Amino acid sequence: MLGVFRDPDVLVVGGGPAGRALAAATAERGLRTTLVDPAPEAPWRATYGCWADELPDDLPPSVIAARATGRAIALSEHRLGWEYAVLDVPALRAHLDGELARRGVQVRAGRAAAWASGAVHLSGAEELRAAVVVDAGGHRQPLRAAPRRRPSAEQTAAGVVVDEAIAAPLVAPGEALFMDWRPDHGEPGWPTFLYGVPLGGGAVLLEETSLARRPGLPLPVLRRRLRARLARHGITPPPDAATEAVRFPVDSPRHRTPGVLAFGAAAPLVHPASGFSVATSLRLAPAVADAIAAGPDRALAAAHAVVWPRGAGAVHRFRRIGLEALLRMPPAEVPAFFETFFALPPRHRWCYLVGRADVRGTAATMRALWAGAGWRMRARLIAPAVLPPAVLPPTVLPPTGV
Repeated sequence: MLGVFRDPDVLVVGGGPAGRALAAATAERGLRTTLVDPAPEAPWRATYGCWADELPDDLPPSVIAARATGRAIALSEHRLGWEYAVLDVPALRAHLDGELARRGVQVRAGRAAAWASGAVHLSGAEELRAAVVVDAGGHRQPLRAAPRRRPSAEQTAAGVVVDEAIAAPLVAPGEALFMDWRPDHGEPGWPTFLYGVPLGGGAVLLEETSLARRPGLPLPVLRRRLRARLARHGITPPPDAATEAVRFPVDSPRHRTPGVLAFGAAAPLVHPASGFSVATSLRLAPAVADAIAAGPDRALAAAHAVVWPRGAGAVHRFRRIGLEALLRMPPAEVPAFFETFFALPPRHRWCYLVGRADVRGTAATMRALWAGAGWRMRARLIAPAVLPPAVLPPTVLPPTGV
């Protein structure tokens, strides 16, 4: 029976949205594809949001739970001018699972322990080989050979789901609050913002968010701040309200393991300023599958060129410099930075948030940001280009842990 699982054309390690989308796409092109995941039947519990225009055109409408006009609050309020979309996670999962079944993808349970000698080694000493091996295992990058050398900069968040009528003092129906940097939680220290988005069916997610910190801001701090912020606006979630906890790195290293194609958050495709990656992965999956299917001799190199097209590496570096600037910025200056960013023309903001290979557009955005910044902020923007990554001391929780 083990022969059924061996030697596919494509072996995808990781069964999240990126891995499932790519596995379905390669199988659609006639490639024998196996998908390996530690728990392939486990539900997805994260909330996935994106700009609506980022999504592929052939995604079924049922996969989108809600659409809303986006706004942000830094020192003042800004209308973003783009539609924000929140995905219906169970519907997305059902859609991708249906594609896997329809295309004949072999899905099996297994945890990738290492990549060595041209094979994926699973826990339990089993080996799997394929002409093309894909690491779509998320930020853990299970097939990455080199160990991480420093702590991750993490985005952390703590949220609660309430009825839209309860959320109305902060998030009006039909709107998405991308960022609210007002310090309504009443605490000094590391800056956090409120993220508030509709989930469909009259539900709204309200989430206290630390955009990035190295190491991540602890979840108990975020829960405490969320309660204080909501109370400030007269919002009391019901005792049985659903909650969400978020923690993931936004600065995962580039995956450069020879013989492996990294895809999704493992690549990494995560935008360090927003944490978004799912829409990018869904959009790229067919093109990556086309590159793999074009021929066995250069399949890996061709697919890698789709994931990291010319210019994407430079933009990635620009974005990482921006991340380091935020990590070094004094807390009181962060809202002012975003005030300057959100005041930029829409084309600049859109390019920075979406144009992952647009070097010229990204450079123009940075010039515009520089022109709108004061001398102190300009110094903050320059420093990360020449200084080592910032690592902060861990946050010490009070004795109660709340």
